Amino acid sequence: MRVNNGVKRPVSLRQPGLKLAMGLTSALISTQALAQEATQEEAEDLGVAEYKDYTADSNPYTSTGAPYKARVSGDPRRVKPLAETPATITVITETQIEEAGTTDLKEILRLQPGVTIGTGENGNAFGDRYIIRGEEARSDVFVDGLRDPGMTTRESFAVDQVELTKGPSATFAGRGASGGAVNAITKSATTDYSFNKIDLGIGTDNFWRGTIDSNFVISDKAAVRANLLYSKQDIPDRDPANRERWGAAVSGLLQFSDAVRLQLDYYHLTAEDRPDLGVYVARSDETGYGQTFDDVPSYAQNEDFLKSDVDTVTGRIFIEPMEGLTIINSTRYGESNNGYVATGARGDGDGASIGLSDHQGWQDVSYFVNQLNIIGRFETGSLKHNLIVGSEYSDHKVTNGTYSVTNTGDTNCVVSGRGGSRPGYCITDETGTQIIADDAIRSLLGREIVKDRWDSIWHMRTLSFYAMDTVDVTPWLSLNGGVRLDAIDFSLATYSTRSDPPRTDYYLSDTLWNGHAGITVKPIEDLMVYFTWGTAQNVNGGESDLGSNCGYGGLCVSDLILSDLAQNQQYTLHNLKPETSTNFEIGLKWNLFEDRLLITAAAFQTTKDDVFELGNSDYDVDGNINTGKTRVKGIELGLVGNITSRLSGQIGATFMDAEVLRSVNPDNVGLTLSNFADTQITGQLRYQATDAFAFGVTGTYKSAMYAGQPDSAASYDAEAGRYAYRVPSYTIFDAFAEYKINQNFSMRVNVQNIGDEDFYTAAYRSGAFLYKGDERRGTLTLTGRF
Repeated sequence: MRVNNGVKRPVSLRQPGLKLAMGLTSALISTQALAQEATQEEAEDLGVAEYKDYTADSNPYTSTGAPYKARVSGDPRRVKPLAETPATITVITETQIEEAGTTDLKEILRLQPGVTIGTGENGNAFGDRYIIRGEEARSDVFVDGLRDPGMTTRESFAVDQVELTKGPSATFAGRGASGGAVNAITKSATTDYSFNKIDLGIGTDNFWRGTIDSNFVISDKAAVRANLLYSKQDIPDRDPANRERWGAAVSGLLQFSDAVRLQLDYYHLTAEDRPDLGVYVARSDETGYGQTFDDVPSYAQNEDFLKSDVDTVTGRIFIEPMEGLTIINSTRYGESNNGYVATGARGDGDGASIGLSDHQGWQDVSYFVNQLNIIGRFETGSLKHNLIVGSEYSDHKVTNGTYSVTNTGDTNCVVSGRGGSRPGYCITDETGTQIIADDAIRSLLGREIVKDRWDSIWHMRTLSFYAMDTVDVTPWLSLNGGVRLDAIDFSLATYSTRSDPPRTDYYLSDTLWNGHAGITVKPIEDLMVYFTWGTAQNVNGGESDLGSNCGYGGLCVSDLILSDLAQNQQYTLHNLKPETSTNFEIGLKWNLFEDRLLITAAAFQTTKDDVFELGNSDYDVDGNINTGKTRVKGIELGLVGNITSRLSGQIGATFMDAEVLRSVNPDNVGLTLSNFADTQITGQLRYQATDAFAFGVTGTYKSAMYAGQPDSAASYDAEAGRYAYRVPSYTIFDAFAEYKINQNFSMRVNVQNIGDEDFYTAAYRSGAFLYKGDERRGTLTLTGRF
């Protein structure tokens, strides 16, 4: 019997004459999500009206008639509906993403409570860096349950939903995931219907975006689905900075028999941007927090670029040899090539004499992963089990390097830096007066760029085994638990002309044990109260883009080890504890209005122990081993689904506190974490005014944050008695309205940042980069379904 994950289809969608329909495919569902089974009678009882807004291309994981509310996860290891899963999991569905007008994963996650954006060394301009509940998550991004390594740009054109798990989740995610993980669930082929969906968008700031989503039914046992993307836009008020994307995702489904089916996927994305590193913030002093200089002219150079090329191939085979048993084997191979040369701008504390600087790097990534899941549903006496046994092997290799950048333009000022004073490039003089015309700034440096050699090769091989079980003891009591072993073989080679010999090699083998356990109680049918415990661990040097820059989250080695390295430039690391995060969470989930509205609340505390800390220099491998300890605690509130028959939405809020509990530097104890927001409140509401017209608004509030090193205390100025670099709080609103022209066509208007507010998403530790959110943009999108 095929498990259909409880996604229900009305009687009308089973009629063969409907091709565009409003239902979802049992083949698609069974290939992506496995949970409890819904009977045919339950589906038929729903009636046609419940699906009046659904089309054949709709997200198969959402609740009936509530497209903002995901009913189940796309990860087959999440065996219960989300309303019965004892964890904080925020799901952003395709409908919500489209109506918000967001496209990149970074923008999607910026709107979620408990998530902030980071910078990293040199602007970290390869792609996206996320911080979940105060912990680094840039290496904890997954696609359909398989890790997506490297720093790259991630798009949403081929995504059904984005699942954001908050709290340590290493039993599912493996190494890392100390604050949580991100899992993008992609669109898959279906044999139920052929359909075509075309979106064409235009807007201000030369915005153009087109997507095609087409499913072709070849036979009742084979289908192909293709998603195509082209997008280009200028960054509002930051010309010549821009973004451009090409993408293609192809999914094929082949049903060999009722028990065996194969899915093959190919994904490609090319992103070619001219990046903007924003503005800067001055250092705080005794008189107050440093000024945010938001009137810095756009300074991106003609030669600046940020380019990412991603190619992945994934194969999955699903075998259901008997009722209650499912075997899923997934294999993926992928490569990505990323590179950037970007310009930064930094001035004096009074805003005078703004100079330009270079920031650059490249990264080549290759990865292979094979994952096996065996999912069994059975009973032992009165106990009902959902048992998962699995294994995974992954081989990830990341080569990082630099470009040789020569500025051939005429210098026009003298600037200071770590190497002392030198001739430089300025766009204002010592009085703050702009000395270069706006159009001339972009050619001021006259860059010549040549790709240079590698400076680090990061290689991680991991063999994992895990087992998880969810046991229904009674209709109102469930127990769940799991354990995972990750056997890690890690190597890092670094190359620096400052060393003799220039190459140094590090080796580390380790075994990580993690687990989770929880209990859920249902005092009434639709209300669940739960308590859960979970852990996550990461090894020394686990971040692939940082080499031996200990201060930024790269490999850290003590002075004792360094003394041995001086003799042979090679060292096998022993007796280094992994960083360990432990989470306790108590919460409730209340599922209302026939599964159309979910209310959640959770109180949590995550403690991270044995943290690696920087030594004498941010850029060196010299560090302090297992000397730090941090804690994040707080509450999270959520609401998602249909509030009334016409009003739907998603609202979330986090109220958190972060604190350094132990550090090799006693001055850090008691400080908050860098790029951490105590309070975040977000909401997206949609009102269906008539059958044809709907409108909505998105609002985001984020409290002030403070710059600093990743996973470390925010920079603090003891003399000033306050944090050194402050990222101001902000409140912004977006709006949308959509009109259904007829059965085949609809149109949507989006206005982002209605108030045209200046807001900032993250700051570099020295205030040199203050990432600037996009200013106001308006877009018009025409959608056709055929």
